[in-house]
Parts: sequence; C-alpha cells; structure tokens
Amino acid sequence: MASDAVQGEIRQVRPKTEGWKQKLDTDGRPLLQFASPKRGKPPEHLADFTADERAAKITELGMPAFRAKQIATHYFTHSTSDPAEMTDLPAAGRAELVAGLLPPLLTELRRLETDKGDTIKFLWKLHDGALVESVLMRYPGRITLCISSQAGCGMNCPFCATGQAGLTRNLSTAEIVDQIVRANRVIADGQLGGKKKTDHSMERVSNIVFMGMGEPLANYARVLRAIRTMVAPAPDGLGMSARGITVSTVGLAPAIGKLAAEGIPVTFALSLHAPDDELRDELIPVNSRWKVDEVLDAARAYFDATKRRVSIEYALIKDMNDHGWRADLLGEKLNARGRGWVHVNPIPLNPTPGSIWTASEPDVQWEFVRRLEAMGIPTTLRDTRGKEIDGACGQLAAADETA
Repeated sequence: MASDAVQGEIRQVRPKTEGWKQKLDTDGRPLLQFASPKRGKPPEHLADFTADERAAKITELGMPAFRAKQIATHYFTHSTSDPAEMTDLPAAGRAELVAGLLPPLLTELRRLETDKGDTIKFLWKLHDGALVESVLMRYPGRITLCISSQAGCGMNCPFCATGQAGLTRNLSTAEIVDQIVRANRVIADGQLGGKKKTDHSMERVSNIVFMGMGEPLANYARVLRAIRTMVAPAPDGLGMSARGITVSTVGLAPAIGKLAAEGIPVTFALSLHAPDDELRDELIPVNSRWKVDEVLDAARAYFDATKRRVSIEYALIKDMNDHGWRADLLGEKLNARGRGWVHVNPIPLNPTPGSIWTASEPDVQWEFVRRLEAMGIPTTLRDTRGKEIDGACGQLAAADETA
C-alpha cells in the first residue's frame, strides 16, 4: 500500500498515513465509524427546537409564548445570548430565562487569522471538552463559514488531519447552528477584515459549507435540522438561502438519496478524489461500501430531484491521483450520466514539505483542468484559503496547544 510504482512514464504513489497509524477493523481494513460514541449530551438550547417547540417550552416555564420569538430574534438576528441586551424581556427572571434557553455551547479557545484578516479559524471547546473548528472567510460579495458537524471524523481517510483521532461524537443541532451565530457576532463587531467600499453585501455569513470536521451525512438528522433552522425566516431562524448552503460527503450513497428527497435545494458536493475504485478504496475507505459508480449515480439522482448542479471535489495530489488518464476517466464517467448536471472543483492539496501528500505541479493541475474542459465539463481550480493557519481543506485537526 505504501510503496511507489513506476508504470511506464507514469509515477504512481500509493496512499499511506504519515505520523499516525490508521485504525483497522478485525479484518484488517480501515475502520469506519458511523455511530456516534456515547457521551454526555450537550445542554438543550433554543436552536435544538422548532418554533412551535420553543413556544411550548416557554409556556412550560410560565411565560407567554410570544417571548420565544423575542429570544429567537435576539439570538438568530442580533447574534447575542447576553440577557443584558434583551431589554424587551421583563427584568425579573430575565437572566434565568435566557440561561435556560441559551446555555453556552462553544467556548472559544483560540483564534488564528490570515489573508490580511479575511480568514479566521476558530477552535471551540464543547461542554464535554471535545474540540471542533470552523473557518470564516470573506470573499468579494459574500462571507463563507466552513462549519463542523462532528467532533473528529469516523471516515478514516489517510490524507485528512481530522480523521486521525477518529470520531469523538456527533454535534447537536444547536452546536452546529451556534458556529454560525458566533461567527455573525464576530462580523457584527467588526473583527473580520477585508470589507471594501464597493462591497455592499450584508455583514453576515451568507454561505455555509459543511466541509469542516466530520462527515455531515453520518450525523444526518441533526445536520438536516440545523439546515432547516438556517433557512427558516427570521425570527424563527437565520433566514439564509438554501442555495448558499453546501453539504459535502465522501459518498454515503443511501444518505445522498435521503437528502435529495428533503425538498431543500442545498448545493451538494461529492468528495471523489479518484475516479477508479482501485485508488479510491485506499484514499476514501468508505468506497469499500459504496463504489465510485454507485455514488456518482446517487449524485446524478440528486441533480434530477433538485435541479441543483452537483459539485465534484477532487484534491489534486502529486503523482497519486493527478494523472491525465484519471482526468479522462473522470470525464467519461460524468458524461456517461448526461451533460449539464455537474461541475468539477479540483483543489491543489495543501503541501507538506517532504510528504507524499503534496500538491500537484501547476502545469499538471492545468492539464487536468484542460482535459475535463475539453470534454465539455465545467471545471474550476479552487482557491485554497487558510492554509497558513491549517484552516484549509483536510487540515482541521482541532489541537489545543494551550492544554
């Protein structure tokens, strides 16, 4: 698995872990963790409930139901959990009411900035000590937040820093949503740089990418509930556009089908990284369950159900998956399922000096793009923001260096 082979003019590097040992199951295959380990549940939070459930909760506490919308407005619209800012609530018992509905979920341990302040990576500690990260990025006309859906990850991909420690646990709905609310507060307080005078976009997170820690579709119910809260109009939610939300997966085919049937037109992204099963079995261990053709069929079915163009994420790794013939094979497989349904995002892997896991050379990257475009497939070589602070794709490891 770890040996290099030269096939004619083609150098084929095989995947291997570096600096850590991949967990194996009893059959010696990479261990896949789909079930969340049992840990103490986080405290119940306003964002865990639907609007009707919030009203019922308030009533149980002896307050009129309309107070639920007032608190939701403060949290979702004004990005605050501070009772001192909620002067429309009765002073008597306000602090206790707010503490019961908006308990602290995320404690900021560290913040790193790069790209002249346009990119911020947050390290959060959860109630049980679990660590997660999220990355806030300003682009012209939009603000994107890369959020985590799990602490750690159970998919065990050898090139991904997040998967090294395995899955700690699923995040709750509110822990997912609170990453956005906390980011919105940072933006409102003027702590995200890069705003230009010609940029008249809203000063709130406009785009969400589930590309942080974890496999979103392995925490399906909570992720979907969080998405419903994101798209719910104010004051019952964040009032975001479903089209600005991207759900990324390594290829849990049955869950892709469920997502397609939800009726929420989020953008769907498939982290493919290899078009052939031989290599993808090693790069993406879940490929042992659902092969390339099966997940591509599921992705095409997502397009058919939602009419939302699918994104194919493809990390370009030097001499491993960046060969011209693989670009051709990818193009053939995508075109075999029709035209106009897919867009490919090759992503130069974030380089580590001396590692087998390093970015393809620029001329190889552009040749990969050229071949796909020659087959009529829209292809965009993607920007790798945040790599200086280990905030780019595959780099989120949530290490607490202060512990």
